[in-house]
Amino acid sequence: MHSLEPLALRRARIGLHGAFATSGFVMGAWAAALPGVDARLGLGEARLGTALLLIQLVGLATMAVTGRIADRVTTRKLLLWAGPATQLVLLAPAFAADYGTLLAAAALYGVGVGVIEVGINAHSVELEQRYGRPIISAFHGLWSLGGAAAGALTSLGLGLGLGNQAILIAVAIIGTVAMAVSTRPLLPPPGRDNSGGSSGAPGRRIGFVLLTALFVLGLGGHLVESGAIDWANLHAANVLGADDALAPLSYTVFACAMTVFRLFGDPIRAKLGPARTLLAAGALAAAGYALVLVSAVSFNGAAGGLPLAWTGWLLAGSGIAVIVPVLFSAVGAAGGSPSNIALISMSGSTGLLLGPAAIGYIGEATGLTGGLAVPAALAVVIALAGPTTMRRLLNRPTAAPAETKPPATATV
Repeated sequence: MHSLEPLALRRARIGLHGAFATSGFVMGAWAAALPGVDARLGLGEARLGTALLLIQLVGLATMAVTGRIADRVTTRKLLLWAGPATQLVLLAPAFAADYGTLLAAAALYGVGVGVIEVGINAHSVELEQRYGRPIISAFHGLWSLGGAAAGALTSLGLGLGLGNQAILIAVAIIGTVAMAVSTRPLLPPPGRDNSGGSSGAPGRRIGFVLLTALFVLGLGGHLVESGAIDWANLHAANVLGADDALAPLSYTVFACAMTVFRLFGDPIRAKLGPARTLLAAGALAAAGYALVLVSAVSFNGAAGGLPLAWTGWLLAGSGIAVIVPVLFSAVGAAGGSPSNIALISMSGSTGLLLGPAAIGYIGEATGLTGGLAVPAALAVVIALAGPTTMRRLLNRPTAAPAETKPPATATV
């Protein structure tokens, strides 16, 4: 083993930390800029919603294609070639002059989202395989921190009198440079040389049934997350009667818990293993949603119900934080390809796409408490079905390579 390999692994891990944080920062800046884009172009809710839907749909289609491309060229080359460009496309919506131009810009931005989502997630799986221990969860925590930082800096910039377009242009340029720097130290996957050529055994196929189960678990995990993103603050305001100052804290509690557990969730996953981690995560998220649901019926008004709901969102955020990292890691441990990783990314986008509508329509018919019963039930499904799926995925008869001991570099 080359004496420089531990240093190369450290540099690759730091670089990927930067890539995740940069991606979260650019996406967070776009989300923070939406009110300004809406006001500048006079869009309204329907047309803005159409543009956002287009980003998700194009992103989904791009993820499927990107997984296949990464199978051929390696995720390292994909990120070196396309990573910086995915951040630069933020300039497209920044310069959109009218609604038609915005739709074209949204489609272009969706391509960027699809490429970078698959690239960084698939590469995180490859890097974890080199380390021989869980490291993926922290990457997702840095993505969340990047998004939060973008929102805070956008607010600061607007407060200082900077225009919305100027902020987006600055973020796009900074993100492009940061992504170019972050992707330089990345390594080819195990079994591939720096030119992308194969020097090891081919990857193992994951059967259709298991891939479907993984997709459903990813979809469920993101629907559970969507319940908080889109409805936590509305639940506090409309169901619990919280005032304008307190209602937004519901999602803040959830997001903070999720970020902290993503940053520090890898040792927990290393101790419990993937099956028990999904059991614990699903159970914790289900318990959190149960408290949120109970808060609406056990107390009269926000005075008693709001602290109980906040406790519920804290538990839900803590549980949901590690579900997707566990799925990515398990696919990698089972020998899955980047296109298999793309399927998990696609399940996430599908969940975030369907979640608001599913909860909203049921909430319209039964009340928001009834709508939030959907993610609560899905958390139970994850707790029950997740462990079985993990065991079947990782204990297949064809799974066992001759050597399962992690390399010496696992202590890096």
